[in-house]
Amino acid sequence: QVHLVESGGGLVQAGGSLRLSCAASGSIWSIDSMGWYRQAPGKQRELVSAITRGGTTNYAESAKGRFTISRDNAKNTVYLQMNSLKPEDTAVYYCSARIQTTGRLNWDNYWGQGTQVTVSS
Repeated sequence: QVHLVESGGGLVQAGGSLRLSCAASGSIWSIDSMGWYRQAPGKQRELVSAITRGGTTNYAESAKGRFTISRDNAKNTVYLQMNSLKPEDTAVYYCSARIQTTGRLNWDNYWGQGTQVTVSS
């Protein structure tokens, strides 16, 4: 079994910052890409940012210049530093990771339970 646990969400005023963390644990052999998605009420889940094991990153246009994704491969953890937050960033943020578990050749996508980020105006 694999578990992804997010932390770091909360309530912040517009212009403020938050740092999200997501730690993967369990029967992990290897982790490929890790990423952050978000889902606002009434909207579809969307990619915010992703990072490969080698450190290549990509960002949604709405996140460029404000958010920074990073990871610690030794800790199986991915981070999302969010600066200059706006009310439209309000959403549940989900961590995702492509993981190969011990004893299997398949790669599967796993999701965390989500953490709420609320930005007040």
